[in-house]
Amino acid sequence: MEAAAKTVDFIRELFREPSGFIPLHAPHFIGNEKAYLNECIDSTFVSSVGPFVDRFEAWMREYTGAKYAIAVVNGTAALHLSLQLAGVKRDELVVTQALSFIATCNAISYIGAEPCFVDVDKNNLGLSADALRAFFATCEVRNNACYHRASGKRVAACVPMHTFGISTEIDTLVELCNAHHVPLIEDAAESLGSTWKGKHTGRFGLLGTYSFNGNKTVTSGGGGIIVTDDDELGKMAKHLSTQSKVPHRWDFVHDHIGYNYRCPNINSALALAQLEQLEHFIADKRAIAEAYKTHFADSSWEYVALPEHCVSNHWLNAILLGSREERDQFLTFTNDHGVMTRPAWELMHRLPMFVNCMHDGLTNSIDIADRLVNLPSSFRPSVA
Repeated sequence: MEAAAKTVDFIRELFREPSGFIPLHAPHFIGNEKAYLNECIDSTFVSSVGPFVDRFEAWMREYTGAKYAIAVVNGTAALHLSLQLAGVKRDELVVTQALSFIATCNAISYIGAEPCFVDVDKNNLGLSADALRAFFATCEVRNNACYHRASGKRVAACVPMHTFGISTEIDTLVELCNAHHVPLIEDAAESLGSTWKGKHTGRFGLLGTYSFNGNKTVTSGGGGIIVTDDDELGKMAKHLSTQSKVPHRWDFVHDHIGYNYRCPNINSALALAQLEQLEHFIADKRAIAEAYKTHFADSSWEYVALPEHCVSNHWLNAILLGSREERDQFLTFTNDHGVMTRPAWELMHRLPMFVNCMHDGLTNSIDIADRLVNLPSSFRPSVA
């Protein structure tokens, strides 16, 4: 593939790596990571209590503007706890997208609820406002709750995901959900630093969740954050994530079924050092995105650009090829030549656990999954 070969050469030049392996997205530790980890180890507070947990949460509150930020062990736990806090129960429906990482659906399944898949928007790869509007037309509101007419099940929540750091049309999604008395929880795992109309993703819904996994823009190895402005939910999130232990100098009293979800101090130390570099990372990733956009401007392959009103963290860059066959040829060539590329995830409704879940046909999701490829998008310390 001549075009693929040219793209490999371009990526090698972009990342200044003439012959070695180029990963899809690798972490870089260029700030206070070692100093903070040493400080944490010297203090002996390496578990779920310690000053770095408090500093991690404070940084996220200030950065996002949220009233509460609760540090948990990972983004999946953040989603699970948020669904609990939103009142989702077993056998209820949670509207989400099939074009997503499996963590979203796993968290829904932990509660015993059922994912209900609506299509994504081709402009932003996230849950489509038009598709959500059409879904709500199959529902009715009774006693301040939304019910799906055909199944009779309550629609307990909506979980859109900001795909690859690109914001959904999140304000419209919130309006639709509010009109139907459905709480919206943002899966902002991939979009820390992205904004929609000047407001941080993760800050539009009742609750928002972030991930600090090893492949994210900033990482704590493992870690997540829940943000909310709701006083009751903010306090309960912290309480449930610490095994629902009632504070006392020595007694062990627990008043709810709780979870061992609190983020350890040692992971929080790493997160804080990484967060101090966030804008530096994003600035270089913005330059990478511009370079890709220019490279593919005259190509038959479509670079996935940003919709109006979105400022992205450019977590992962992506292109759309002409067909699934062409996609697979490109994936084979690039990976054979030491440049890591990946397709989008397998659509959730095609996995055996979710094959019987309701969906709306997912026309856009299927087309995107057949043709999309993610390109190397790591921060470049040798360039920035």
